[in-house]
Amino acid sequence: MKQYNKTNFFKHTFCEFKQIENFEFPEDTNYKSKSESMYFYTKEGVYRKSNHWGRVANCRWKLIANENYKNQQTVIGFSKWSDFYPINSTEKIFFIAVNFEEKTANIQPKKEETNNLLITLNEAQQKIKQISILFKETKWANYFEDDIETTRFKIITEFINTNKTLQQIKREQK
Repeated sequence: MKQYNKTNFFKHTFCEFKQIENFEFPEDTNYKSKSESMYFYTKEGVYRKSNHWGRVANCRWKLIANENYKNQQTVIGFSKWSDFYPINSTEKIFFIAVNFEEKTANIQPKKEETNNLLITLNEAQQKIKQISILFKETKWANYFEDDIETTRFKIITEFINTNKTLQQIKREQK
């Protein structure tokens, strides 16, 4: 797998930065972008101070934020160089992790050997959208015999572990 560093981490990558509370950016910060984001490089990784996360230029950088984080708030995040992954249309290095209690689904990069179905970032983004609808809406579940929580669990679990479409899975569950 490709090695990332200060010269290439900003070129078509996926990464999850963890919010850092106690870090002071030095005066000689390594880089400041047009949008006022600041970067400081270390041997281990990069600190980023910004008020925008998610889609950043040609990258997808998520912020794993503390509880009190609000969107558009300027915060500092840190990520190791080893936590950057390439995003291209052909490499299947992502899977979807679902938390049924919190009704959330997240894209995760493969870090070690896994039994999860590996998919491209684009495929993962499409599946996340569909899973969000399954968690938010309830009308679709009226056609199934089981209660909605059981039905959601069965359908979503199969959806993230197979290449079947959501429609195929729903038809088979009826």
